[in-house]
Amino acid sequence: MKKKLAGLFVIVVLALVGLAIRITVINASEGEQYSKQVLTRSQQQYGSTTIPFRRGDILDANGTVLATSEKVYNLILDCKVANDKETYREPTVRALVDILGQDEITVTGLLDGEETKSSQYQVLARGLTIKEKKAFEEYLEGTEEDPLTATEAGERALIKGIWFEETYERTYPLNSVACDVLGFTYDKNEAAWGLEGYYNSVLNGVDGRKFGYFNDNSEVEQMIIQPVDGNTIVTTIDANIQQIVEKYIAQLNEELSNGPYGNEGAQNIGVIVMDPNNGEVLAMGSNNPYDLNNPRDLSAFYTEEEIAALSEEKKLEILNGIWKNYCISESFEPGSTVKPVVMAAALEDGVLDGSEEYNCQGVLNVSGTPIKCNNTEGHGVLTLSDVIKHSCNVGMMEIADKMGVEEFIKYQDVFNFGLKTGIDLSGEASGILHTEDTMSTVELATGSFGQGFTCTMIQEAAAVCSVINGGYYYQPHLVSKILDSDGSVVKNIEPTLMKQTVSSEVSALIRSYMETVVQENGTGVNAKVDGYSMGGKTGTAQKIPRGNGKYLLSFVGYVPADNPEVLIYVVVDEPNAENQEQGKYPQGLAKNILTDILPYMNVFMDEEQSGTGDTSDPADTVNGLADVNVPEPVDTEDPVEGGNRLESEGLTNEEAGIEE
Repeated sequence: MKKKLAGLFVIVVLALVGLAIRITVINASEGEQYSKQVLTRSQQQYGSTTIPFRRGDILDANGTVLATSEKVYNLILDCKVANDKETYREPTVRALVDILGQDEITVTGLLDGEETKSSQYQVLARGLTIKEKKAFEEYLEGTEEDPLTATEAGERALIKGIWFEETYERTYPLNSVACDVLGFTYDKNEAAWGLEGYYNSVLNGVDGRKFGYFNDNSEVEQMIIQPVDGNTIVTTIDANIQQIVEKYIAQLNEELSNGPYGNEGAQNIGVIVMDPNNGEVLAMGSNNPYDLNNPRDLSAFYTEEEIAALSEEKKLEILNGIWKNYCISESFEPGSTVKPVVMAAALEDGVLDGSEEYNCQGVLNVSGTPIKCNNTEGHGVLTLSDVIKHSCNVGMMEIADKMGVEEFIKYQDVFNFGLKTGIDLSGEASGILHTEDTMSTVELATGSFGQGFTCTMIQEAAAVCSVINGGYYYQPHLVSKILDSDGSVVKNIEPTLMKQTVSSEVSALIRSYMETVVQENGTGVNAKVDGYSMGGKTGTAQKIPRGNGKYLLSFVGYVPADNPEVLIYVVVDEPNAENQEQGKYPQGLAKNILTDILPYMNVFMDEEQSGTGDTSDPADTVNGLADVNVPEPVDTEDPVEGGNRLESEGLTNEEAGIEE
């Protein structure tokens, strides 16, 4: 028995020695290859992978989320692992099809394709939710309520090569609300439009990394560098005010859509609501809203047949037009809304003392060029207040003549016309002005009532704010603070006072003049909100070429009259109506918006209500807007018969002698 045990022991020892020798040979000749295989199969969990950062949110002034980034998952197929054994393939494909809803032909095509069968990274789907990921994990492992049987566990252990890559998807909970202001991301965390584009670097963070490796003891270890999430920006936009603005823009657009010029209510409709005392923009909208979650969708604007017929270049051109923010990117001749600014400049310059009177005969001869007033019969004798109330062109031309070309251009610069305001949005335009060399007495005259130069809506709104708030020009802005990913304040963005344009005395005088505009017989009576004192100014600019019947209508107003808390500026460019110069369109839009937002903003009534809530006769209502029978100024009713350099078509700015 002892001999037998000794012999068995020798055999076992020899076997172990042989095995050790064989392992040594394998390790020496093929060890590196096997190590690579082990690391390859482990790379999805333990390789070097990116941990994406989370882009910061965009919030409204009340904390409402306007833009956010939600964690989602990309479904990845490692074809090399799935093809490693024949037993892996069928359960892996079945899981992808039955549980994750993938197309079987697509999956098998990737597993069999010459270029993909050895690939370790094939994206099958993007943007899967945590719910979808969890459903797959429960399929693999079962749950406490529904555990796997031994057979099921064995089958599902053969599912290989499927993993989920973490990423983030930008979403906009309110869809199209404030689309002109927000913009959108087009390539993960890159953007070019709106706040998303302007604050791109602030909103973005830094990716982290996860490094996995095997130590000397063949144990898996990893090192993680955590990502740095992007900062959140808090805007001055109030989502409630913004939605009110967009509601009434859509209503006006719908009411005008059955006119003679197609289905659009107007070529452009723009609205800006601001706090005149600090430059904060509370709302900004236009008549071409688009879904921020699907910004390339043209179905709201064209039929399927029309979209199919568009070339890619034409689609891009249309999309750029839709994405553009009309309130900051489009310049136009502002018309008579600029008159209070010009008069304030003349008072500040000292060429007026407030006691002047002008006798309007309906036309003024300027260097041999007859320039008409909006009332061709003439207004008669007018005070400065009357000039603003009745929007008299003759009175304004005589005021500009007193100022002279040099002072007029100087004050255009003071009020920031021809220059970008610096608002924190991408794509701002600057407008076109005359220089001293190109401005003759005719251009000076027409410039006094907002013709012969161009500006943007935000330029005009900011200039008027300074005229009515005591003379202080604040840079328009949309962001009030920046927060880190934990919600702590990184930076408070205080209002930027850029200059003083006029004295407080001049500002008070202009406010008193503008208050008459919305009173009885004033050109802006349609905009008056019952129960509130307010001021305003109308504008009706005849577009180039003059005499074509195309008008840009506008109204700028503020509440209350003596101590403005909110300013609104409305532009309706080429309303779809037979008679385009009816000022009721922008006035009615302004009135509707103010009627809703003033109580919300806790701006209290300071006048006795009329009792009807409306000063117009219902029988005089057209398109849902009061049609009060008052003479609305046609600021540019062919006022210049030749002589205005901006009328020349086909000329470059340089050829026309215009400085941009």
